[in-house]
Amino acid sequence: MITNMNKFKNILKQKNIKPTYHRLKILEYIVENMGTHPTAEMIYDALKGEIPTISMTTVYNTMNSFLDKGLVTPVIITGTEVRYDYNKSHHHHLQCRKCGKIFDIDIECPLALGKKKFINGHRIEEVHGYFKGICKNCLKSKKE
Repeated sequence: MITNMNKFKNILKQKNIKPTYHRLKILEYIVENMGTHPTAEMIYDALKGEIPTISMTTVYNTMNSFLDKGLVTPVIITGTEVRYDYNKSHHHHLQCRKCGKIFDIDIECPLALGKKKFINGHRIEEVHGYFKGICKNCLKSKKE
């Protein structure tokens, strides 16, 4: 536990983010739940029992700081909520129409791999690929 906190403290310091207790715990949650692509509300709900002094404002401000410093990236599929992704590898996302979960999708995409920096004279700086469908877990349980 101490080793992880030191690791998280170093990550924040490298990004010039002051490593407060709340920020460390939020980063710990994001790293340990990387595959869930949590919202600020999910982070708050998960931590409020452990940290009674945490507020939604603290979570939102921390996540905005993490976004500004490039520690996380936003995942906006529905247009109504922002989810956060700590996974820095080039990948796309699938949102399940049944359970609502978001999954990382590793597919060959020349744009995501950075092979093509310009399209029709436009410089591409970010690529976001989103798919919607039914996840394999829901397919198994519902026999879709």
